[in-house]
Amino acid sequence: MKNQKSKKGGFTSGLGFILAAAGSAIGLGNLWAFPYKTAKNGGAIFVLLYIACVLFIGAITMICEIFVGRRAQANPISAFKKVHKNLGWVGLIAIAVPTIIVCYYSVLGGYTVKFATNSFFGNADGLQAFASSSWQVILFTAIFMLLALTVVMAGVKGGIEKASKVLMPALFILLVAVVIFVLCLGEGVAEGLAYYLIPDFSKLSFSTILAAMGQAFYSLSLGMGAMIVYGSYTGKEINIVKSTGMICVFDTLVALLSGLAIFPAVFHFSAIAGVDTSTLNLNGIMLMFETLPKVFESIGFFGNIIEFFFFVMVAIAAVTSVISIMEVASQFVIQKFKISRKIATAAIALTTFAVAVPVSISLGHLLNGSSQMTILGMDWLSFLDTVTNTVLMPLCALLSCITVGWFIGPKQTLAELKADGNSFGKLETFVGVMIKFVVPALILLIEILGVIDLIFPQGAFSLNGLGVVLIAYGLFALLIGAYFLFLRNGETGTNADEIA
Repeated sequence: MKNQKSKKGGFTSGLGFILAAAGSAIGLGNLWAFPYKTAKNGGAIFVLLYIACVLFIGAITMICEIFVGRRAQANPISAFKKVHKNLGWVGLIAIAVPTIIVCYYSVLGGYTVKFATNSFFGNADGLQAFASSSWQVILFTAIFMLLALTVVMAGVKGGIEKASKVLMPALFILLVAVVIFVLCLGEGVAEGLAYYLIPDFSKLSFSTILAAMGQAFYSLSLGMGAMIVYGSYTGKEINIVKSTGMICVFDTLVALLSGLAIFPAVFHFSAIAGVDTSTLNLNGIMLMFETLPKVFESIGFFGNIIEFFFFVMVAIAAVTSVISIMEVASQFVIQKFKISRKIATAAIALTTFAVAVPVSISLGHLLNGSSQMTILGMDWLSFLDTVTNTVLMPLCALLSCITVGWFIGPKQTLAELKADGNSFGKLETFVGVMIKFVVPALILLIEILGVIDLIFPQGAFSLNGLGVVLIAYGLFALLIGAYFLFLRNGETGTNADEIA
């Protein structure tokens, strides 16, 4: 290393960090998953619970993850090894989870690029046709991955931070413009706003609470290593507590605005088309790529313009998210193997793209009513999404909180944060209790109930669900074994090892 020029890649400003971290958090989880989960879980009551979960669970977990990365100035494995040598496997899981997510997230990103470019040529009836054209899906997945790869290759300062400073304001401006247009549509808008903003407490249930807790984690990019990595690129001049607060506000604001754009538009379409909202497909991928194009295109030419801006906005959100999760594995490969950023990111992109190809084909079969290419009764995208989001992400977030709350300890954590200018004021005792006891307990609840729901959906035993759980925990055990066999006693690198 003596003859190599080294650098510590990092954010140059607090604003750059906040926008990049907000870009990581703001993605399909806000613009796609949040609206359909709102529709599925009782409307406004879900929104209210979601905000509470972000405030009392998500924010504390994010502080813990950023703190772990910041104090180590290194990739997740080295960050957890700094706490204790036998904890490095937590970092390996934090690297594996986002790498898996890239494999299917990029496919959905490709759909957003396709629908943006096709906004003036009729998307309303094009989902099945596009999904069944494997070469088109693969092409647009490759285009999407190339966009993300270009940013990650340019590094933290010249790529991630610079792109975030442009893309995040653009996303927000586009979203506000779409909301203003939709709110001026007239018929049906008031009903859509009432459904979205006025809570019906009769729809409050334990499953609604669980869904809100899970969505808060998914939306904030927690449990997938991204905040640990971005935290490692911050210095003492960046206030973790204030930055986390701003990230959570931006993320929640975008989620709330996406609902303001979607529900009034859907209810307007329902009113002018004379169809009940219950007959519209508001669940999963169908909301974004089937129902919304019909809604926008029913408005006429201006609807096509709004549709274009909407999908450009969604594509931007998807890119800013995928660059953060691609950076997790890139950082580790660069630091562990002492290779250039371009080689490391290209290798990761090619590997994840190779998996994305069958994922895209499998999803195409699903959307066209075929049961081909499934794993335990699921298409590949749903399978990978369930393994990561339902099982591994809450587990990874739980382990991060346990590391901070029990191995480092609230007292030491709060002292280190205070030394860096991060103060909770009179809330220190409350935050300490949240870090050590309350937040880990709530995350554990998410994990347990999520697993139970997989094995016993609607109360009935599912052999396929059990299989998914066993595979997820099998991968978990495999990663632990790999760490102790190959990584525990070796050098895993720091930010200072990244070669220019």
